[in-house]
Amino acid sequence: MASDDQPKGERLDAWTPRPRPARARLSGRFCRLEPLHPATHADDLFAATAADPAGGIWTYLPYGPFADAAAYRTWIEEGYQGDDPLFFAIVDHASGKARGVAAFLRIDSAQGVIEIGHLVFSPALQRTTAASEAIYLLLKQAFALGYRRCEWKCNALNAPSRAAALRFGFKFEGVFRQAAVVKGCNRDTAWYSMIDKEWPAILATFEKWLAPGNFDATGRQRTALGDCMTMEAGG
Repeated sequence: MASDDQPKGERLDAWTPRPRPARARLSGRFCRLEPLHPATHADDLFAATAADPAGGIWTYLPYGPFADAAAYRTWIEEGYQGDDPLFFAIVDHASGKARGVAAFLRIDSAQGVIEIGHLVFSPALQRTTAASEAIYLLLKQAFALGYRRCEWKCNALNAPSRAAALRFGFKFEGVFRQAAVVKGCNRDTAWYSMIDKEWPAILATFEKWLAPGNFDATGRQRTALGDCMTMEAGG
């Protein structure tokens, strides 16, 4: 069979490499993402994560927990102010304090692929509108820059992260068995993705969920994000 007769996939003749995300603030209604800085964020983040004395938020990450704010600050200074991973502190508007961390990583601008990860949501951030809005802000930035694919990966045993991926509109792709050794334990990695063709509908769902009319006078959501995504998927 001649090579010209073999299937090759959709042609992308106009494709060009995508810009890398900038170290710049991303702002929403409930939170803002600021490039992670040791002097600005370490104390607040250590205090917020210390509210989880069992250290469960660090279980599936390759680092943490940290003994004190100075150790956390040193960790940031020694390797986590670069451009990949590109770390952000999640600052909720209500308190004005950093309550969590998220990052872009494995940024492949040539292929248009980017990952969201290194998620650390303190107890004060977990299950809040600000937490979900932080993911929305990262997704919006990635697709606004023209990336074709955004990935979410987590330990296959991390049930909350796997549920969150689906709630945010990612699709499950499979499990890479024995993908890594983390803190002396085997890690099977669950893969999720979202592609640019799916993003417009997901964006509309996020913005419908974030609209002021979806929240009562106390700030409680009327319709949960996961329910909005399910309704959208069902047409």
